Amino acid sequence: MGQTHLQKAKTKTAMKQSPLRKAQSFLLPFAFCLLTTFGSIQARPVVAQTRQEMTYTQLIERVEAGEVVRVEIDPAQKIARVRLDGQQNSDPLTEVRLFDNNPELIEALRDNRVDFEVQPTADNTTIVGVMANLFIILLLIGGLMMILRRSSQATGQAMSFGKSKARFQMEAKTGVMFNDVAGIEEAKEELQEVVTFLKKPERFTAIGAKIPKGVLLIGPPGTGKTLMAKAIAGEAGVPFFSISGSEFVEMFVGVGASRVRDLFKKAKENAPCLIFIDEIDAVGRQRGAGIGGGNDEREQTLNQLLTEMDGFEGNTGIIIIAATNRPDVLDSALLRPGRFDRQVTVDLPTYKGRLGILEVHARNKKFASDVSLEAIAQRTPGFSGADLANLLNEAAILTARRRKNAIGQLEIDDAIDRITIGLSLTPLLDSKKKRLLAYHEIGHALLATLLKNADPLNKVTIIPRSGGVGGFAQQVFNEEMVDSGLYSRAWLVDRLTIALGGRAAEAEVFGDAEITSGASSDIRYVADLAREMVTRYGMSDLGPLALESQGNEVFLGRDLMTRSEYSEEVATQIDRQVRELSTRCYNLARQLLRENRALVDRLVDVLLDQETIEGEQFRQIVTEYIELPQINLAKSH
Repeated sequence: MGQTHLQKAKTKTAMKQSPLRKAQSFLLPFAFCLLTTFGSIQARPVVAQTRQEMTYTQLIERVEAGEVVRVEIDPAQKIARVRLDGQQNSDPLTEVRLFDNNPELIEALRDNRVDFEVQPTADNTTIVGVMANLFIILLLIGGLMMILRRSSQATGQAMSFGKSKARFQMEAKTGVMFNDVAGIEEAKEELQEVVTFLKKPERFTAIGAKIPKGVLLIGPPGTGKTLMAKAIAGEAGVPFFSISGSEFVEMFVGVGASRVRDLFKKAKENAPCLIFIDEIDAVGRQRGAGIGGGNDEREQTLNQLLTEMDGFEGNTGIIIIAATNRPDVLDSALLRPGRFDRQVTVDLPTYKGRLGILEVHARNKKFASDVSLEAIAQRTPGFSGADLANLLNEAAILTARRRKNAIGQLEIDDAIDRITIGLSLTPLLDSKKKRLLAYHEIGHALLATLLKNADPLNKVTIIPRSGGVGGFAQQVFNEEMVDSGLYSRAWLVDRLTIALGGRAAEAEVFGDAEITSGASSDIRYVADLAREMVTRYGMSDLGPLALESQGNEVFLGRDLMTRSEYSEEVATQIDRQVRELSTRCYNLARQLLRENRALVDRLVDVLLDQETIEGEQFRQIVTEYIELPQINLAKSH
């Protein structure tokens, strides 16, 4: 038994590190006690119910008196079971406690010729000990097997550390086809040839054309690059590997390169196939860039990727599709022909593209009769595909919240405002602050209506929005100008004047002493735009000179290390030109508002009463005081 306790102590010490071992250390003594108890129960025979009525001395006296018929002696339990004269066979026997040695009793029984028998109880202590030891050994063997199994799993994980984590599908079941992608028709045409290469390569190889090795999808976030890759996989019907660029890079040097090798090894075994690498800029950044050198692990991974794409050994039949919204940070060796042969720009959709995207996302939604997808497409220049999908989803959520059966125009308008400006808050109570805010917003809105080169007003409101927006005057921007990025000087000057309209209205109505900090963001916008007009667009008296370049030091921070590109004298002239341009626009805004003060007061009263004035109603009120030129809203769209 001493050996058993020693084994138990060792077992507890070895198992105290994990919850499983703690459970085993708890169950082991419990199981041992259970087995010991069970053994002791088995060792004790089942006898009839007895009662002790005499002592050892009384037993000897009755034996000598001839009152005892039979005695059964159990030396193991030190008990004598006595049948007295006159007792029936069914009567319980009388038990008498004995000593270790009982020579007097034996001698008295022999002298008086009493029938007695020694019947020792079977001692199962040895068996119980063997069973307990066997149980402990079994527990030890089981724990050892679990440890070995875990160590083998850990070894397997260590051996697979360098394996590729790419998701593989023998037949890409993305559920997306080219018909499900809208708004990027030019990109679809470019990528349609890739699908044809995979399906019918003989059409191109017959005339000496080679299958492209890589296609790089470039565009802003949310324009549908990943969706397009899914559509290519769904159309091609070939094995498809998909992985993120960040999954190559690990803490240990060499793991990323090993995963690249393993990925291309699997791809060659399943050629022809597609490999899609999302956010490739995570692994494809320029080598040796940044303060203090580059990232050794990422650079080794990139080197291996470059070798696999176009190295000593070919990878015929493997087309790599990558997506990024930061092409400016990619290494030049990655972008050369032979690696990424095609660079497809997936840009923000035009009006027709937005209409097609809205039609795709509107398939499973119910709209009221007053909702026009064409009108929504016209009101959302600059929206990406993800923005449009979010727009319709927000409108559906608002419809459900308002317990309506179909999405109405009001929900569409509220969803657009929520995405572009912020969540609508509780309107302000009648107060001086509300009146000041109304004059501020009317200053923006009226100038947007009076200036001939400005885009038409969509609506003006003083309902506050989340993010600290007290109100806003919203215009409908010219889509052609926004898409092309070609802005005329007259349009930019009017933008400056409109931006300063809020501050000008405060100064004209309440005086210079009562102007507020509400125009801080407007002034910041004016300062930035005026400086760009002077230093980048050449729209000042300094002439057509590009005196500053856009910050492209993406690894050092765009404005962390600014470099002067002109002398101090030119810097003084730039500051003077920026100030003169801003001051001229501010004075023009004050003059227009001063000349139309009665109209301003009328518009403020209407705005305080309605809290929101739509563009058409606003222009009707203005035409009561001033004759406005005919506005072509369709052209603005």
